[in-house]
Amino acid sequence: MLDIGEYNTVIDQYQDDGDGYHNNGYDQLEGDWLTYYKIARYFIHRVKREDKYDFLHDLMLEMAKVKTKYQEKGKPLTEAGLMRVASYELTDYWHTLMRHRPTMLSLNYADDFDGDGQKTELLEFLADDKAIDLDLRLDARRCLQGCPRWVVQIAYKKYAGYRLDAKEQNRLDYWRKKNDQLKFRILSLLEGDSSGSTD
Repeated sequence: MLDIGEYNTVIDQYQDDGDGYHNNGYDQLEGDWLTYYKIARYFIHRVKREDKYDFLHDLMLEMAKVKTKYQEKGKPLTEAGLMRVASYELTDYWHTLMRHRPTMLSLNYADDFDGDGQKTELLEFLADDKAIDLDLRLDARRCLQGCPRWVVQIAYKKYAGYRLDAKEQNRLDYWRKKNDQLKFRILSLLEGDSSGSTD
C-alpha cells in the first residue's frame, strides 16, 4: 500500500488551455496583462487552431490599447468591457477571414486531384453535357429490372419521346400512387433528371 506521503498528485497542473499551468509562461504575467490573458483565453478556442496564439497576442494588445484610451478619458474599463473588446476582436477575425477567402478557382489550375501522381487541370474533370451518363443509365436499368413489364414498356416509350395515351397515363398514375417513390425514379432517370423527383 502507498503511504500518503508517497502518493503524489499534481493538482495545480492542467492540460494546455486549462485553468492552471500552461507551460507557456502566461501564468507568470502580472497586473493588467494577467487580467487580459485570463479574459483572452476564453476566446482563443473560437479561432482556427493555427491562428490561436497569434489571436491571443493581438487580443491582449488590443485590450491594452483600449485600456489606455479609457485611462486618457478618465473612465474605468471593467472586465466586462474587456470581454466586449474580445468579442469585437473575435467578430473582426472571422469577418476578415471570410472576406479574404478564395471564392474563385481557375479551371486551368493543375493539381494531383485523383492521387495518381500526375497533375491534372480542373477543366478535364468537367462533365460534357452531350456525353452519355453511364452511371445514370445503369441506375435506371437496375431500377427497371424490378418493375412490371408494362411499366418498362411505358418507360421506354417515354424515353423515346412518344406521348403516352390516356390509358397508359392513368395506369402509370395508379402505379405511381400504389408504389413508393423510389421505384418510380426510373422515369426521371431515363429522362435525364438525376434529382429523382417525380413532379
